[in-house]
Amino acid sequence: MSKAIRIFIVDDHPMVIDGLLGYLEDTSLYEVVGTASGGIKALEQLEKVTADIILTDIQMPHIDGLELVRELLRRNPQQKIIVLTMFNEPQLIKRMLQLGVMGYVLKNAGKKEIQQAIDMVMQGGQYYSAEVTHVIMNKLRGAGQKAVVSNSPALTEREMEILHLILKQQTNQEIAEELFISARTVEAHKRNLLEKTGSKNVAGLVLYAIDHQLFEDF
Repeated sequence: MSKAIRIFIVDDHPMVIDGLLGYLEDTSLYEVVGTASGGIKALEQLEKVTADIILTDIQMPHIDGLELVRELLRRNPQQKIIVLTMFNEPQLIKRMLQLGVMGYVLKNAGKKEIQQAIDMVMQGGQYYSAEVTHVIMNKLRGAGQKAVVSNSPALTEREMEILHLILKQQTNQEIAEELFISARTVEAHKRNLLEKTGSKNVAGLVLYAIDHQLFEDF
């Protein structure tokens, strides 16, 4: 039996925390290892416990979600973080992606979507609510604009295929199965993509592809 995914929740609304606990604690797939009502308390508690995934709001007292994410990733660049918020402003979404969060989910999401986001991020993928994807893509690429593949930094055909599947939020294993290659090969191509595009993480690759309009469907 696989180990439960260890989750830490940060939100200044007790009802939100209670709701998330209800979503996550009725199954053995997840274990909530702690909760905090703000960034300062979260940083203190996360020195004592380890979480596979941190769920955090953005607007909180003293230390907001942006500062919290920045500090968490400074401490551990591999930390998986999902933003769970009511805010869907394009610049805020883009800033969070630039910092390196692997998921951005709106608070109107139901139990199934939140669990799907956790599972996908845990597997090495990324998850963005449909509304979030719509907002940021419309803002960054502009309605009706065509792809400009020539802006690509000499990506190979295989790298373009993998980047396209990353934008479709597929995990390494799903990409490997679709392209009939190993997950290790997918990871090697991802490292090459990060180096060629100057991105720090997969979220950076997503922003790069959208900013440079590499694909007509994104």
